[in-house]
Amino acid sequence: QVQLAESGGGSVQAGGSLRLSCGASGYTWRRYCVAWFRQAPGKEREGVATIYSGGGNPYYSDSVKGRFTVSPGNAANTVFLQMNSLKPGDTSMYYCAARGYACPYARIEAADFDYWGQGTQVTVAS
Repeated sequence: QVQLAESGGGSVQAGGSLRLSCGASGYTWRRYCVAWFRQAPGKEREGVATIYSGGGNPYYSDSVKGRFTVSPGNAANTVFLQMNSLKPGDTSMYYCAARGYACPYARIEAADFDYWGQGTQVTVAS
């Protein structure tokens, strides 16, 4: 059974940085897509980044492009989300999600992904 676990959330001042980690276990995929989503209270879940194990350019939503970077971790089953120049509007619960095939072509939706972590809270103070 595939399991995902996020870590690295916390509270920072505006302009600060955080690095989130997503660790995966229980999968047998040769190729897979990992996505980062976020959801603030009362808002829809927003897809912010994807990375494909088979290579290619990561996807970023317009709201985070130029500030967030998704990358493979040092371990084969880890993906990072480096978040720089954080804004109060970035305050959300952040989730990683995965599926055992290529990433969606463009904008990502929660329904595109089969497996989810429990989330990690990011709070950015002004």
